[in-house]
Amino acid sequence: MIKKSPLAPNSFPKLPIIDGVRFATAATGVKYRDRTDVMLASIAAGSTVAGVFTRSATRAACVLDCQSKIGGDTSRGAAILVNSGNANAFTGVAGQESVSRICAAVAEGLGLPVSAVFTSSTGVIGEVLPDHKITKCIGSLTRSMHSNAIEDAANAIMTTDTFTKGSTASVEVSGKTVKISGIAKGSGMIAPDMATMLVYIFTDAKIIQSELQTLLTDLTDSSFNCITVDSDTSTSDAVICAATGTSGVDVTRNESFKKALGHVMLDLAHQVVKDGEGATKFVAVEVTGAASDGDARKIAMSIANSPLVKTAVAGEDPNWGRIVMAVGKSGATANRDRLSIWFGPHLVAEKGWVSKSYNEKTGATYMKQNNLIIRVDLGLGNATTTVWTCDLTHQYIEINADYRS
Repeated sequence: MIKKSPLAPNSFPKLPIIDGVRFATAATGVKYRDRTDVMLASIAAGSTVAGVFTRSATRAACVLDCQSKIGGDTSRGAAILVNSGNANAFTGVAGQESVSRICAAVAEGLGLPVSAVFTSSTGVIGEVLPDHKITKCIGSLTRSMHSNAIEDAANAIMTTDTFTKGSTASVEVSGKTVKISGIAKGSGMIAPDMATMLVYIFTDAKIIQSELQTLLTDLTDSSFNCITVDSDTSTSDAVICAATGTSGVDVTRNESFKKALGHVMLDLAHQVVKDGEGATKFVAVEVTGAASDGDARKIAMSIANSPLVKTAVAGEDPNWGRIVMAVGKSGATANRDRLSIWFGPHLVAEKGWVSKSYNEKTGATYMKQNNLIIRVDLGLGNATTTVWTCDLTHQYIEINADYRS
């Protein structure tokens, strides 16, 4: 049994009901015994749906199907069905046929066009999805839907996750309250190239699809595309956002709504990192003074993805030499004699050498914390970025070595 991450929140947050969205879950036995592994979300007529997806060259059939449907007609409503335990990826024609059968069954059960049904699958790659186990449960799913079952939905989509992930925000617009609720799964095979995990966000805001799509894409770049657990991009993952419009509040180009949605997305992204397989440390990597935004990003991800950096963090070793190494290998412009490094508030290195004020004992004490900041200043320009990662422990190997067992 995998232990709950020490970085996990104390409890699942109380997510407000989003009018126009209902959920149901089922234990279908796709892979797991005696646990829910399918969730169905029904989204009201008149809603708009946006999505951002993995750019993996080996995308799963469900991802390709969703990509073809985003931006289509959801005036009669929409649905999202997610199964865990099987990714339905690298399964050829069989995978496409599974998606078609699931979508057809959901469409019939909810009275929707097939084009308004979105599916996601997560789990083992390369095994044919036993979709008959899912389709035979559609009737019971559609009959048992509730607006207050979002936590059950979050639980059903987990694979190696150790805790359910949820986040919420609300914002006042024109004197009325707009609500946002989101859930996510993700623990390993996490690296930016969109999406890096499965995320489903629901809001009662009113917004046209093209505006929602632009907003979701933009906010993804500063949240889900700024995290990494192990540098591996999944074949199957997606971020889907549905706006029901039931609040009657138009949030088009509303900065307060954008900020609230961004909060939910970043919170979920951080929770995924905090549940990184075997993680014991949550690490923010801040890069400042880079010559360009691209260079800042390269250096930050080079540090965040370095096995040597991540194992040093796991061992609570303030090995700043590994930070220097990661900067140098990134391919970005850097100058050794302008480089400065901090562990939290502690200046470790500057001008190409260890800082005279640095004390190794102070650095070692800082590294014992669960939440860490590694900051690098290049001294070359004004570009900055922040990405988030976790440490790399023995448990990561244990989880992934036994994943198919």
